[in-house]
Amino acid sequence: MQAKYKHTQHFCAMRRYLYTYILIFVCACAFAQTHITVDNPNSWTGEALRPYIGQTVIFDVPMVICGNANGNYTVSPWRKFQPESHGFAGTADYTSTVRINNNCMFTLTGVSGYHRCGEKIIGLKAKVNSTSSLTMSSGSWSGNTRTDLEGANLRKLVGIDSCENCLLVCGFNLENYYMTWGSMGASSYSEHQDQRAKVSKALKKINADIFGLVELQQGDEAIAEIVSDLNKNLSGRNYKYFHDAAEGTFQKVDFVYDANKVEPVNDKPAEDNTEVQNRHKMMCFRVKATGERFNYSINHFKAMNTGDEARRVNEARAVVELYKSYSGSKSIQEKDVLFMGDLNCYAFTSPIKQFTDKGMIDLHRAFHADSSYSYMFNGLASYIDHALCNATMYPQVTGMAAFHINSDEDDRYNYQKSSDQTMFRCSDHDPVLVGLRLDSTLVYDPSPSINSEEIVEEGLHTLTIRNAYSENSPSYYAIYTMRGDQLEMQPITSTFHEVQLPQTSGMYIFYIYYNGQVYQKKFIIP
Repeated sequence: MQAKYKHTQHFCAMRRYLYTYILIFVCACAFAQTHITVDNPNSWTGEALRPYIGQTVIFDVPMVICGNANGNYTVSPWRKFQPESHGFAGTADYTSTVRINNNCMFTLTGVSGYHRCGEKIIGLKAKVNSTSSLTMSSGSWSGNTRTDLEGANLRKLVGIDSCENCLLVCGFNLENYYMTWGSMGASSYSEHQDQRAKVSKALKKINADIFGLVELQQGDEAIAEIVSDLNKNLSGRNYKYFHDAAEGTFQKVDFVYDANKVEPVNDKPAEDNTEVQNRHKMMCFRVKATGERFNYSINHFKAMNTGDEARRVNEARAVVELYKSYSGSKSIQEKDVLFMGDLNCYAFTSPIKQFTDKGMIDLHRAFHADSSYSYMFNGLASYIDHALCNATMYPQVTGMAAFHINSDEDDRYNYQKSSDQTMFRCSDHDPVLVGLRLDSTLVYDPSPSINSEEIVEEGLHTLTIRNAYSENSPSYYAIYTMRGDQLEMQPITSTFHEVQLPQTSGMYIFYIYYNGQVYQKKFIIP
């Protein structure tokens, strides 16, 4: 009897051990989630997740919010761009962008709170529902939040912080700022008050010296209201606008300028009405403190949904011709020019080619290469709100940036669908900002350059190599540590070539090898 009892005790102990081992094994399986790494954005696709359907995985790369319409989120390991923002149709850049766009996009459910496009999820832990669907469990959010934008120093963003006589110039499509209620713009007085509050807060935050405004109602009533709000909200400013003969309920463009800082050289802007009325204007402004001058052209080309690119080409040609005649006129005699506005076409299209073929420089690409955008359509980022300048103007441009208060927002927060009165989604276009340090003695230098600060700010680990690409002779860049260890060497494949800097803190030397010459710059990553 005693032996049988011992045998039973031994069996029960073994069974307890077995249960314990099974429990440990199950727990280990539960906590040992697969880590997913995206090797190459050109080739990695959602098919790589097929073996993990039904499982929970953790992504080793940040996942970017690409769509947030109506609270429905889509994510990808990279931002999705309109192909014609990166290259002409049929080119390698265009084809590569199409391929990357098609490779992977995931719907993401289980998201807590509101998030903007461009926000990144670090360490996303999610259940794989299919090769195109994920359910979020956890992850940390980073960058491009409303809080980030509310606290942004916009003059620092374009390189003119603490520069007393520099200018901040803004081009901004206000999405139908009308004072009569109808099919365009606000449909009621109450709705317009929401629009007014949102636009007023955005313009106050921008605090530009000169605004070029697009989609204003013709006449003076709309622009007068905007200027009145600006002068109330910004002490020390003395904003003015130009009265014009445009009267009616349709759109126009116009300038708003701080008369304490600058003065117009003429009584009214020069104008061209090719294809559209009251939507191509140019004025020469003089900085009162220094006497330096430049021509500012604000424009709104025909809508893209007309499908008539030839008419936008006509507009581009007319705007360039207006500049030639205006800048060379007896009363002006000033060649420096900045073109801005909603041109309703992507960077690599025939209308923009009318500018670049004549030596105009696309400031989006000059300062941000392939990462620039001001507008979203069907989940693809792009810029149709342009900033271009000529070669004499270019060395006087300190920086350019789109202020992403609108394109990354859910459309539900616009003035027509919400009573929200923040500055966010005050329009469907981002305002575009340009910093100017006007100095007519500067000479354009087309030699290779590296566009970035010597000390890289936290989170800003990209830079742009300019003017170092040649179709005739190979050019390269290389990154070295201060000890002389080579971290990377790659060919330069475009005129504005974007490069990722190391993520690790330290000091690095960056070299460009171009046309038999070597150019270098030191970077400190804190």
